[in-house]
Amino acid sequence: MESDSSYKNKKVINIGIVRELTGLSERQIRYYEERKLIFPDRTPGGSRKYSFADVELLVEIANKIEDGVQTHEIRKEMLRSQKKQNPEEIRRKMIQGQLNAQFGFRKGPYS
Repeated sequence: MESDSSYKNKKVINIGIVRELTGLSERQIRYYEERKLIFPDRTPGGSRKYSFADVELLVEIANKIEDGVQTHEIRKEMLRSQKKQNPEEIRRKMIQGQLNAQFGFRKGPYS
């Protein structure tokens, strides 16, 4: 069986469900995407698809905004934490990206 994070990272939730789960408006969710705080996948028809991890992140972002933190400060914090990622995870993602580019995949089959 795959780890818990496997289902959390699958982009299968539409924006309406995310709205219900988070209490945010669709406009707020799109705004956070515009500010590069969240990165939904797009279907061929252009609909956004989110993961459970995205939902958790949106709630975290909304809480920080409510506490008075600016979106650019949240983005900086996110970038700092990404730099602290495990080097093995970064290497795996880079290899997966190269394979996807070579074979024309947008995402890995199990990503």
